[in-house]
Amino acid sequence: MDKILKIKQALTQADAIVIGAGAGLSTAAGLSYQGEEFQEHFSDFIAKYHFQDMYTAGFYPFSTLEEYWAYWSRHIYYHRYDQPFRQTYLDLLKLVKDKNYFIITTNVDHQFQIHGFDHNRLFYTQGDYGLWQCSRPCHQQTYDNEMTIREMMQKQKNMKIPTDLIPYCPYCGAPMTMNLRIDQTFVEDAGWHQAKARYEQFLYQYQQSKIVYLEMGVGYNTPGIIKYPFWQFTKSNPQATYICINQEDISCPESIYQQAILMKVDIHQIIESLLSD
Repeated sequence: MDKILKIKQALTQADAIVIGAGAGLSTAAGLSYQGEEFQEHFSDFIAKYHFQDMYTAGFYPFSTLEEYWAYWSRHIYYHRYDQPFRQTYLDLLKLVKDKNYFIITTNVDHQFQIHGFDHNRLFYTQGDYGLWQCSRPCHQQTYDNEMTIREMMQKQKNMKIPTDLIPYCPYCGAPMTMNLRIDQTFVEDAGWHQAKARYEQFLYQYQQSKIVYLEMGVGYNTPGIIKYPFWQFTKSNPQATYICINQEDISCPESIYQQAILMKVDIHQIIESLLSD
């Protein structure tokens, strides 16, 4: 049987679907951390620091907070707030909106919420561009940054924001930082733990049911979050199907090969094919 038909059949017959989304899904949707978009929005930073892409630029140790937030306000704005609708995500929503699904993702770009997925069926494990936290951190709470980010965008000049816009922790006075899992200081706030509990309850409820683990664009930066658990869940349930769609590595253990559908193709094209009659 054709793999597309196998996937359609698996999704149609499933009692539950768990989508594991990695960076490759947003890449397929057209989000880019380099190339023309990067050149357009960060030409001054590129000229000064010779940055190659937004990912590596995010780790640069800027000498002042004014410059740090000039960079990061643009980074956040163009990948979180100034976002057009992406057909890949719209099509994925069409594919699963009437099904019993849950999504776990390592992406921090908020694309699932932007495109109307049920936020109670989402677990963002690695943070969110729209949130700040204390850099120490002195407490386990995050803060919405949209209003301040937009003001930083409007008022920055010469690669610096006004000093009075620098965000500081309301409790200890330390500088705020991004709520992104970079090291052990990452804040897992109440919302994070609630989403984790909902995800774990979903997994428990359907662990021995006819379930599809649909992995899309997941690489090997953090395989212990999505990829390896999906393999383990599939191995422990004869009724489970593991589907891996990626333009790079699509391997899986031999122990689940008979339960797996592996496709090394463009994710956007596959979703379109799954929606066609």
